[in-house]
Amino acid sequence: MFIRVFIWKKAPFLRFLLPLIIGIILQWYLNMPIQIAWCLFCFSIFLSFLSFLLSNFSRYKLSAINGTAITMIFFALGSLMIWYNDIRHSAGWYGNYYKPGDFVLITLQEPPIEKTNSYKTLATVTALTETNKSIPAKGGVILYFKKDSSIPKLDFGTQIIFSKPLQEIKNAGNPGGFDYKRYNLFRGITHQAYLKRGDFSVLNKKKQTLYGKILFPIRDKVLATLRRYIRGEKEQGLAEALLIGYKDDLDKNLVQSYTNTGVVHVIAISGLHLGLIYWLLIQLLKPLRKRKISKWLTPFVIITGLWLFTLLAGGQPSVLRSAVMFTCIVLAEGFSRKTSIYNTLALSAFILLCINPFWLWDVGFQLSYAAVLSIVIFMKPIYSWFYIRNKALDFIWKMNAVSIAAQLLTTPFSIYHFHQFPNFFLFTNFLVVPISSVIVLGEIFLCAISFIPFIATLSGKTLSWLIWLMNSYVERIEALPYSLWDGIQVNITQAVLLIIIVAGFGYWLLEKQKAGAWVATFALLFFISLHSYSFYQSSHQHNLIVYNVPKHQAIDIMNGRACYFNGDSDLLADDFARNFHLKPSRIFYRVEPGDQASNSSKLKDFYQFGSKRILLIDRDIVFDSSTIQIPIDLLIISKSPKLYLKKLYQTFNFKQVVFDGSVPAWKLKYWTKDCDSLHVPYHNVNEKGAFVMNLN
Repeated sequence: MFIRVFIWKKAPFLRFLLPLIIGIILQWYLNMPIQIAWCLFCFSIFLSFLSFLLSNFSRYKLSAINGTAITMIFFALGSLMIWYNDIRHSAGWYGNYYKPGDFVLITLQEPPIEKTNSYKTLATVTALTETNKSIPAKGGVILYFKKDSSIPKLDFGTQIIFSKPLQEIKNAGNPGGFDYKRYNLFRGITHQAYLKRGDFSVLNKKKQTLYGKILFPIRDKVLATLRRYIRGEKEQGLAEALLIGYKDDLDKNLVQSYTNTGVVHVIAISGLHLGLIYWLLIQLLKPLRKRKISKWLTPFVIITGLWLFTLLAGGQPSVLRSAVMFTCIVLAEGFSRKTSIYNTLALSAFILLCINPFWLWDVGFQLSYAAVLSIVIFMKPIYSWFYIRNKALDFIWKMNAVSIAAQLLTTPFSIYHFHQFPNFFLFTNFLVVPISSVIVLGEIFLCAISFIPFIATLSGKTLSWLIWLMNSYVERIEALPYSLWDGIQVNITQAVLLIIIVAGFGYWLLEKQKAGAWVATFALLFFISLHSYSFYQSSHQHNLIVYNVPKHQAIDIMNGRACYFNGDSDLLADDFARNFHLKPSRIFYRVEPGDQASNSSKLKDFYQFGSKRILLIDRDIVFDSSTIQIPIDLLIISKSPKLYLKKLYQTFNFKQVVFDGSVPAWKLKYWTKDCDSLHVPYHNVNEKGAFVMNLN
């Protein structure tokens, strides 16, 4: 009862936020008919309106009904928001009308970004054109342009038209892999296209928004300044990400190092950056605050500065959350009212989810709220563990207390999403957080005085050295033994239990309430039971997985908690390819690579496990015809062997055929026809995702 009163008193806006979140989640996963949500919304408003017509006594007696009605209003509001924000439910979505062969009118939403073999950009569909008929449409697409010197200059607002078929965005379908399709759907993007010179025509007229006209030139000028005065590719890439969140020049291995050491949050534009901008504006505007006439200008200038920086950084959820929160704080201070940080957080989350309910699934959104809430709750109690008289040592302990506090509630989220825990996060945060803060302020100074070459050059050299120092420190920490606890797999239930454990023990320690300890203990026992059972299951598993890796052969045989790889060796040699295609599945099944040299389960031409017989054909082979068909449970066809399935079927009676990602499309066309004529089911990993077979 105490905790309920405490929460509602400190953060009354939670009464609205929690039902809103529940409505968002249930609508997305249950896909309820929109008519039900509308009926519930209207009926709840009607009940709430009736309560105002009652006498005070009757209203008090029926307060539970009124409270339930208000709760259901926000629950229904969450359901309605998630339904109407889904681009597929829009009457103007191009997917409702598009047919291959239609001409598509596209507007580029950003300047194309250079990739290894192409240029990539986000665009929106403006119209579909059939024979003598144009249909207005909307929705996002991803465009890839082949690198070609003859391709015309493309920029933000450029309009192009083409008839090359749009391809639906699909997931690779590998176990444990990133849901790329859902990620793009949440941004209103459902299709993609790859265009070469001659596939499209550029229209003379551009269609630009005020946002792009103002901010893209500013961003380009900031990027040009950083690239001019900061030396080194790694240093430039990190400088761009630190200041305005531009991540296309970031070194992939460097990002992995920051992730593995627990300081990747400094790269993401977040509350740290907004806090620095807020502090800087407060210092610059101190003279105005002393005068009554100009005092009202201070909140206006601060809020304007915060939102300009937020828009310049691309309006990412983490920085938006901070901007909304700081805006609430500034407005409250302007009206001389003290605000509860809990209520401010709840209010900012409510506003952000009303803007875009899909941000609820954004990892940065979740981690930023968890970090701030964790610091607010646990920082002071942790800091009070030790009393240190020396100011320098006390500052060091305070920095570590902040890091420990932030880690408490973010750990369940980071383990669930990233499957790892940085063991030395205290050492990295202690140095990286203050240095990165100095770098951000230094970059702002560099951009402000870039018109003075001498000072700008000196500032650029200093910043380059600071960034090099920070990168080197992070890479050295990563290289230490046992710096990373990797391969941790928890499902959503176990992640929730971890949050309950932290919250329960925290409540017990802070409020001296035994109920918190009991709840946390039961959650811990339940977590241990679920975790132990999952390890028991993985130790008795026997699976075969044919991965969907474009133009590559990739097969894992899992025997207990060991896996044995059969496929192209360059996948294992390439850290990025291995981590992207193979590692998520191995974490999901709780397996680690076994000794390939002593592997008796190595998949050659023929493999048998128990009663399961598997035949792999990835090269031209010669086999003798047989009067008796040899039963085969699974036939895997890989690469481009010279093969006639009808002839092969005379020797082998295969029950299932799998085509991996290395099979050429032109051969796949003929082989699938043969499978249809033989009435043999087939699985194409390019279309259906990875193939998983239980060998038990």
